[in-house]
Amino acid sequence: MTDTEFAPRLDVKAHAGEAYKHMFGLERFVADSALPRTIHALVKLRVSQMNGCAFCVDMHAHDLKAEGEVDERLHSVVTWREAPFFTPQERAALALAEEATDLGRHGVGDEVWADARKHFDDEQVAALVVAIATINAWNRFGTILRLVPGSLRKG
Repeated sequence: MTDTEFAPRLDVKAHAGEAYKHMFGLERFVADSALPRTIHALVKLRVSQMNGCAFCVDMHAHDLKAEGEVDERLHSVVTWREAPFFTPQERAALALAEEATDLGRHGVGDEVWADARKHFDDEQVAALVVAIATINAWNRFGTILRLVPGSLRKG
């Protein structure tokens, strides 16, 4: 691979700053909501893994680590179904995030939705849906623009 393959294609913030402002508004909404921070962070990491957004995976893994997340959980987000490290509430959020990200022909299944509703009240599940939609949008920015992971940036 060449260095140009790891160079961002465009600074969208410079050319569509208003759009970025609104994206950050969605982030603030979720951060200020009743959705637990750890769940928000785990969802961001898992969705970013699914979407192949190197920039976001790097950022969210580092953010979780800085918040005190243990390595076993960080390394197991990709295999959360098989790993014993996640609570039933976290599992429900991750399942909803995966189905909403894959968004197959029939959308999110009733069983996954019912499990999420069992673990989250109306305000929390609304914030979770916003969080899932937002990170999917951020991942599109990252992958389309080939944003370079922070830990790989020179300088």
